[in-house]
Amino acid sequence: MKSIYSHIHIHMCLLSKQPTYRTTILKYIFTYKVVKMPSVRKYRRETSEISCCLKYLLFSSNVVIWAAGLCVLAVGIWAWNEKDVFSNLAKLTFIALDPAFVLICTGTITFIIGFTGSVGALRENTCLLSLYALFLSLLLMFEISLGILTFVLKDKGWIKDQATEGLRAFIIHYREDPDQQNLIDWIQEDWLQCCGIDGPKDWDSNNYFNCSSSAIGSREACGVPFSCCRRRPIELIKNKQCGYDVRKEGYNYEISKIIYEKGCVQAGEEWMEHNLIIISTSLIILIFVQILGICFTQNLRADINAQKSKWH
Repeated sequence: MKSIYSHIHIHMCLLSKQPTYRTTILKYIFTYKVVKMPSVRKYRRETSEISCCLKYLLFSSNVVIWAAGLCVLAVGIWAWNEKDVFSNLAKLTFIALDPAFVLICTGTITFIIGFTGSVGALRENTCLLSLYALFLSLLLMFEISLGILTFVLKDKGWIKDQATEGLRAFIIHYREDPDQQNLIDWIQEDWLQCCGIDGPKDWDSNNYFNCSSSAIGSREACGVPFSCCRRRPIELIKNKQCGYDVRKEGYNYEISKIIYEKGCVQAGEEWMEHNLIIISTSLIILIFVQILGICFTQNLRADINAQKSKWH
């Protein structure tokens, strides 16, 4: 190796005198295997057809839906367990009006939708993504159909009749199901601030609040639940006996200052009219989000199929 570089040095001294000879020597230097630089092989990285932004957007949003559905389902199962429903299925009367049953159904549907969406997006599983898009499509069709039926039947009294029957069932079974009791207490006290279906007299259909129950010693006879009572400004703990005897003849106080006299059906209609814009906007946003979810899912499925076609 040393002799090679010595030989090159001797000839470099003659470069300034012989231009042609100089060119030959330079060519020899850069082509000789000792000083020749090795070639670098370049690899081209193939781009993926799958959008990571779209993939993880679907995954993260459906994880939230999945977790929310699991929580709602757990609350419904816990409520049924507290009522000892699992060991005594005979208690499942008026199951459609059971709040715990509604929570279980809602939580199950939400859980399944969130599971198929999140796992399908994370694992790039086209089968699960197809199920997710199908579930969203069915839910969207149900919501649109329900909205059309509500708009068509609102002037025919069908919705009002269904609400009346539901409230009547709540009143009749007020003491039999704690969930239904808590629900109608919330409706009367916190949400609509009303009493009964058309007024306080509707509580006469309950065995405990019926005026004839005074013969068997019921202290709540000719009264109403505490949720019918107006809350006083300085009242920290609500009086559970505020509705006693308010429907008796000769009651000593002005009833309108003690309890709500407006029925819940009328109060519900007024609430719907006052919040119609908010309700409509919320429904439109919900439908728009579901349509976006379907479109994003179909785009992700198309990306996955395009990526698979490159492999084959």
